[in-house]
Amino acid sequence: MDKDLQDLLDRAKIRQCTERLARGEDRRDADLISASWWPDATYDYGVQSGDFASYLAWVVPGADAIKNTQHVLGQTHIELDGGRARAETHVISYHRIDMGAGDQDTCIGGRYLDTMEKRDGEWRIASRVMLYDWYSEWGDAIDWSQGVMGIPLSAEHFSGRANGDFSEAFFGKR
Repeated sequence: MDKDLQDLLDRAKIRQCTERLARGEDRRDADLISASWWPDATYDYGVQSGDFASYLAWVVPGADAIKNTQHVLGQTHIELDGGRARAETHVISYHRIDMGAGDQDTCIGGRYLDTMEKRDGEWRIASRVMLYDWYSEWGDAIDWSQGVMGIPLSAEHFSGRANGDFSEAFFGKR
């Protein structure tokens, strides 16, 4: 295969891996998360670090105090080196957190520094470091049971991602 075409495919597979992981984290889906990391992978998020098993135990089921998350991925800079690659992906992550006196909405801007490895034709994360660029507390969370901008949300599929995500039914997963 032409090297340029192979590089294009490898970059797409690396990006898909990062996207799959973000989707898995937002849904606390152990299968999606596990499909994105090599079992011998390591991570360092500053607030916690270790091996993949400790990461998975931390993210799934997730802290009871963190009711909802959304990871929005930005550009990814990828440098390929055979069966290894280095990738920097910008991320903005939203978190709804029970701070003890009601839910608060917070947001973090940062970057994932991933060392990716291709094994048996599949790209996954071998190592990740999270860099934090900014953090913002948005204050009291809105009660979604009251709707959006005063307009009620009446259907069950508006329950959020971490609890019965409607997109799973949309894609035929349940």
